[in-house]
Amino acid sequence: MGDPRGTGRSDGRGTSAARPKRPTMSDVAARVGVSQALVSLVFRNQPGASADTRRRVFQAAEELGYRPDTAAQLLRRTRSRQLGVLFTMRQPHDVGIVEALYPAARKHGYTLVLNAMVDTRDERQAMDELLGLRCEAIITIGTTFERHHPATGVGGPSIVEINPLTRAAGTDVVRTAERNGIRQAVDHLVAQGHRAIAHVDGGAMPAADERRRGYRAAMRRHGLADHIQVHPGDYTEESGARAARDLLARGELPTAVIAGNDRCAHGLLGTFLRAGVHVPEDVSIVGYDDSQLARLSFIDLTSVRQDAAEAAERAVRAAVERLDEGRTADRDIVLDPTLVVRGSTGPARTPSAPDGDLLR
Repeated sequence: MGDPRGTGRSDGRGTSAARPKRPTMSDVAARVGVSQALVSLVFRNQPGASADTRRRVFQAAEELGYRPDTAAQLLRRTRSRQLGVLFTMRQPHDVGIVEALYPAARKHGYTLVLNAMVDTRDERQAMDELLGLRCEAIITIGTTFERHHPATGVGGPSIVEINPLTRAAGTDVVRTAERNGIRQAVDHLVAQGHRAIAHVDGGAMPAADERRRGYRAAMRRHGLADHIQVHPGDYTEESGARAARDLLARGELPTAVIAGNDRCAHGLLGTFLRAGVHVPEDVSIVGYDDSQLARLSFIDLTSVRQDAAEAAERAVRAAVERLDEGRTADRDIVLDPTLVVRGSTGPARTPSAPDGDLLR
């Protein structure tokens, strides 16, 4: 015999007993004693239902085990009102932008579809997946988006790039004034008496070239061209650790180092401390991004702050202007960074101290 409880177990003849009926929106409406149309308004977060009704609808849905069929809802819509997001999970600042995109999209009546970039998938594949899910616009964060992708042609989705590696026609860009951020870091260190200020750059990573140019320009503006030191790196802790080992092996340490980002600064900090170099007494360190990492009390990193919430809001707004207001001209939106001073920077050490005295 089949399972009398209707659990879907086989009856031994290759068939299955009936499964329990999936609860529907009409079941929720009947439980609450309101119309199905009113329940639909509640689940779509539309006006028209009182706070008490909303509470009772959600309570009834929970008791019945009802979940809205979002895929079916999308198929019934003329527009999906979905924004696709391409991002990496490697940089804390990028993750912060993703978090900020949710309230920004919701405010404009859109939802998000996330697609993470990993080594086993290229950006074209990730873009195709988002388009297959009916995303009306794509927001990329710190990616190397393929400019020749057919989606960027006429009739394709709107593209908004946050801190891209390069810029392309036909897209909107939200970026940070990188040179201004590095200039603030150099100005702060010079005001603290530093002259031998080194920079560990981000190599081929997004914004790294502008930060490197900004460092050189700021040093020259202070008459410190002879003290310019650019060390190769990237946006990882290991690149910071490697740069720190190279600096320790050279002899006299610079009095300050500006890292390509916070992760790189973390690698510098840890390696110097393990070598007996005190931060900031012997070497001051500045990061970039002001990510959650910089704010940890035991790291206490001075860092150039990029406002993730503002970047997210401006990116969503740019997409909305294209989709809902008909804007066609490209926009280049530049955000101003700010230096956040914490405990990893201080006055320059006395330059007359022999190198060996640093490793105390």
